[in-house]
Amino acid sequence: MKWGLMILLMGFLPLSALSAAQGGASRSLEASIDDLVRSEKALSDGERLNRLLGVYWDWLMAEYPESATYVGYPGHNHRWTDLSREAIERRRAAARLPLLVLDAIDRSRLSDRDRVNFDLFLKDVKQQVEGLRFRSEFMPINQMQGVQQDVARLMTMMPQAFPRHYEDMIARLEGVPRLIEQTIALMNRGLEAGITPPRITLRDVPQQVKNQIVDDPMSSPLLKAFMEFPDTVAEKDRGRLRERAAQVYKAGVRPAFETLHAYLVEDYIPRTRETIAMSALPDGADWYAFNVRVLTTTDLAPEEIHRIGLSEVARIRRAMDRVIASTGFKGDFEQFTEFLRTDPRFYYDRAEDLLQGYRDIAKRADPELARLFGTLPRLPYGVRPVPGYAEKSQTTAYYSGGSLQAGRPAYFYANTYDLKSRPKWEMEALTLHEAVPGHHLQISLAQELENLPEFRRHGGYTAFVEGWGLYAESLGEDMGFYKDPYSKFGQLTYEMWRAIRLVVDTGMHALGWSREKAIAYFMENAGKTEHDIVVEVDRYIVWPGQALAYKLGELKIKELRARAEKTLGPRFDVRSFHDAVLGDAALPLDVLESRMNEWLSERQRTSRRAGS
Repeated sequence: MKWGLMILLMGFLPLSALSAAQGGASRSLEASIDDLVRSEKALSDGERLNRLLGVYWDWLMAEYPESATYVGYPGHNHRWTDLSREAIERRRAAARLPLLVLDAIDRSRLSDRDRVNFDLFLKDVKQQVEGLRFRSEFMPINQMQGVQQDVARLMTMMPQAFPRHYEDMIARLEGVPRLIEQTIALMNRGLEAGITPPRITLRDVPQQVKNQIVDDPMSSPLLKAFMEFPDTVAEKDRGRLRERAAQVYKAGVRPAFETLHAYLVEDYIPRTRETIAMSALPDGADWYAFNVRVLTTTDLAPEEIHRIGLSEVARIRRAMDRVIASTGFKGDFEQFTEFLRTDPRFYYDRAEDLLQGYRDIAKRADPELARLFGTLPRLPYGVRPVPGYAEKSQTTAYYSGGSLQAGRPAYFYANTYDLKSRPKWEMEALTLHEAVPGHHLQISLAQELENLPEFRRHGGYTAFVEGWGLYAESLGEDMGFYKDPYSKFGQLTYEMWRAIRLVVDTGMHALGWSREKAIAYFMENAGKTEHDIVVEVDRYIVWPGQALAYKLGELKIKELRARAEKTLGPRFDVRSFHDAVLGDAALPLDVLESRMNEWLSERQRTSRRAGS
């Protein structure tokens, strides 16, 4: 899983083309769209397309400043997204504007590369417009994300080199009360419309909020950057900045979080829904079908995905049974998984040791990459613990991307909460997924690609991104991992985990499964600990459809590799294959297949020429 890519779309013009104010940005977008529609004679179709991509990207960065911080786009680090009713309606209206230019462009006159950009952008915009009927903004908080986590998370991503960067942080802190006020207003609208997260999933959220409320401002995770300054911040500025941040926290931030906590406990959570299925929401069945289509980039129906999941669970279970037999364990599958969950040898006693274990695996993985990839990213990454304010309800690990533009490294976050639910045998597979050759390698390479518009470098199709992460786990044997049968079982457990998702996500949201049935099915078929399983099932409940992307994306990449290996035989080069898969950034699965078929045809032609 990765954090940071909010829904990003499009790419190129300078910031001066747009007003920094959100209302001004929207007016500039409308004016720029009108100019581009009228510019048929002055500009070629390719020039109009690329200017549109630039205008729209700049508008997105102005409207969603958190995304601007994430990608390293300057000028908006002092602001939050305006969540007022007026701003939301303005953005909803603006979503249709790019279609005016796209409809006026003759696709046949575009270059091959521009046609790909045109097709992807058009598809993204149409999906955005289609999705306007589903009011996801009415659910701004759940146990996985929301102002109670995202403020602190974003503060760690902000530049911290010069006094002006800390002034930006203080300005953002000053905006937190308004952000929370707007968040509560959206939650109230959700209550009125019957659109809320399930109550059961919100049980830890009040404590997440409470974790942001401290007596000493400098002990707040929000002000962590003000404790240690770089040498580029003069001593005379440090005290002033630290004092100002503490004042803002005491006068505005802490009272705002106290208000949010009281609202959640006394008003919101008692009135949220007791159902778990997305289909129980207004227009929920269509909403889930839309999520599935967008997140998997396929036209598979939930029932079809459910059947694929059952088939994959059965296949992986047979492989797991073979590994169990190889260990000499005397007992059945249930007894073996209980052994893995409870034997002390499989667990660390100290959080520091767990983190060091992950760092050691990452150090072993890094030098192996050159055998599997011709192109590697420049951006470095590190390993950090999941922040304490969120760890109880957070997943086992996640990846947070960095930015060369902002000078920010990427991080693999490992959860150190409840060490007896963090077995050693899962660590190799998890590191390969979240760090290298998984998310860090793929996402960083995409950001470093040249001659691509920004929406393709920084955007992400979940089926591709998470499908690659799961596929990366399968590369472990080629990299010298999984030599221990328990680690091999861990790799299969993680693959099983993603297959189970196909079953329980569709089961809960489309086929009437209860939360208890989903947890029981998970427990029966995977070696993961009960705490992990509960957190995972609750994640699927609040992110309907997202978990389907992993296994479906992995199956497609493996299908493409098998086809290439069969067709090319001894001429198959895994480095060339991987570079081709990653060489055009994230793509919908059908576009990826088309592109890889072209690559395969070219490799065949090259082989024939070499043999003639």
